[in-house]
Amino acid sequence: MLTRSRQDPTRFAQQLFQGLPRRYDLLAEALSFGQNGRWRRAMVDPIANGDPGTVLDVATGTAGVALQLARRTTARVTGIDLTEAMLRQGQAAVVEDGSQDRIALVNGQAEALPFPDASFDALTFTYLLRYVADPAATLAELARVVRPGGIVASLEFHVPAARAWHGAWWLYTRLGLPVLGAVTGGREWYDVGRFLGPSISTHYRRYPLDWTVDAWRQAGITDVEVRLMSLGGGLVMWGRRADG
Repeated sequence: MLTRSRQDPTRFAQQLFQGLPRRYDLLAEALSFGQNGRWRRAMVDPIANGDPGTVLDVATGTAGVALQLARRTTARVTGIDLTEAMLRQGQAAVVEDGSQDRIALVNGQAEALPFPDASFDALTFTYLLRYVADPAATLAELARVVRPGGIVASLEFHVPAARAWHGAWWLYTRLGLPVLGAVTGGREWYDVGRFLGPSISTHYRRYPLDWTVDAWRQAGITDVEVRLMSLGGGLVMWGRRADG
């Protein structure tokens, strides 16, 4: 059974995702009722429109976003993730796609990126902020490696605000997700399904959307845009690294 440690969220994230890589992409689509791919495309849109030469994809996992970035831009893409098992699955997907000359995957933490300042023209991150001890400091670290004027875009889960949809979301995340996870992916996905809903609710009680937008701005990201998707269950954000 997984138990979250506030003192060591990095270790918790590694424990959570270590057993998931083999069926991660298929199950992520199933557990989001097919919305994960749609949300990813919306996140990549502002990056693709900016025509970057280099992109860093943080929390790249099995490289799904990195592959989409390579297909939709001419950029060289670097993906970084904490969990080596996810990266191995991602590397296999990159090789199968024939994109190994465009995509490089490295192991590392979002809170301490192993890159110099202003290394990338753009940056994406996906489902990250619930797994770090200090979201504001992590956002500042992400912004650090983006050149002035570069685009930063993210995808996170969110909590629907409308009462009717919030009730349906609560039932699905507390009851439906664990059952569906267990049926389709076994014990590992049962644990993820049981964890996911409470973790999203807890995160937004601590860090509401207004706080998140302000944290982006405090990190040096301007022109921040917010798009709530799928009745509020998905959150896509993007902005531009400030000059100077």
